[in-house]
Amino acid sequence: MERVVQFTGPLQVEVAEHETAPLPPGHLRVRTRYSGISAGTELTAYRGTNPYLTRTWDPEARLFRDGAAGMEYPVAGWGYSEVGEVTEVSPELRDTPGVPAAGDLVWGIWGHRSEGIVPVERMVGHTLPEGLEPLAGAFARVGAIAYNAVLSAGINLGEDVAVFGQGVIGLIATRLAQLSGATVTAVDALDVRLTKAVEYGAARTLNARTDSVAEAVRAATGGRGADAAIEISGAHRALHEAIRSVAVDGRVVASGFYQGEGLGLRLGDEFHHNRVQLICSQIGGVPPQLAGRWTVDRLQQTFLRLVNEGRIDVKSLVSHVVPVADAAEAYTLLDRRPADALQVVLEF
Repeated sequence: MERVVQFTGPLQVEVAEHETAPLPPGHLRVRTRYSGISAGTELTAYRGTNPYLTRTWDPEARLFRDGAAGMEYPVAGWGYSEVGEVTEVSPELRDTPGVPAAGDLVWGIWGHRSEGIVPVERMVGHTLPEGLEPLAGAFARVGAIAYNAVLSAGINLGEDVAVFGQGVIGLIATRLAQLSGATVTAVDALDVRLTKAVEYGAARTLNARTDSVAEAVRAATGGRGADAAIEISGAHRALHEAIRSVAVDGRVVASGFYQGEGLGLRLGDEFHHNRVQLICSQIGGVPPQLAGRWTVDRLQQTFLRLVNEGRIDVKSLVSHVVPVADAAEAYTLLDRRPADALQVVLEF
């Protein structure tokens, strides 16, 4: 039997069991070891705020359409940060160069389920680097999201960068920005996360609840403002403060998954008067100016290489490893007590 985590309604989680499906041609079967929970995208489905629950995405028009939901409860098998062991390879693929073999540890996206049946083209190049512990493979996707935001910011050596939101992806972005040569100011509303941000390379920290963030960033940069800001919390007010914090012609990368209307975002103020560049970073693609050399796969593979080289520590980001049977408790923790958790990982 296959176990699958699913949302049966807002704030409702269960672990369902299904018959194991036969392996179709061109696929691999992977037994899951770990699956990381996204505290951003996944919680939108858990809470019932995801736009797909009320509208439909038209991939040809690239527009959301009102009138019908593109997704309904139960929402089964969400998750995009899995690592596991190949247990079966479609016969025609065996001994094919580049195709993972039975027994190989691989990373990829097949959702919170005890096994994944994955098309081979999505697994080529996804064998875990030798020497890397399996749990680290669950960070390939979240690491790529942070990496994409940092590349979108176009950071130059010696620049000042503010990173808004110091959850898992924000902490990784802070470290990657520092590795790129930036002096990083980390911003969050939780002091425990700001303390962690210092460990990940932040030169300065600001509490969004108690500090005048934009004013403090400008004071630290001689009145100029940050060269770039990365907003990764998904809060509209944080995006507005990021816009207020950058220099004239500064860059703001919006990498959060914003929900609902933009309450607190005023585009007639600093955005307009300082000619701020607002850039969207979304993991469906890399920055257009880099598309000739970079791909999403390269982002993921390079991130895992940096982890394997010891340049980025992901192990200390794992606050909880939760048996899949207790998945409901994991989501309650992330939803209600965010100060108590960073990366929560389901163990199968």
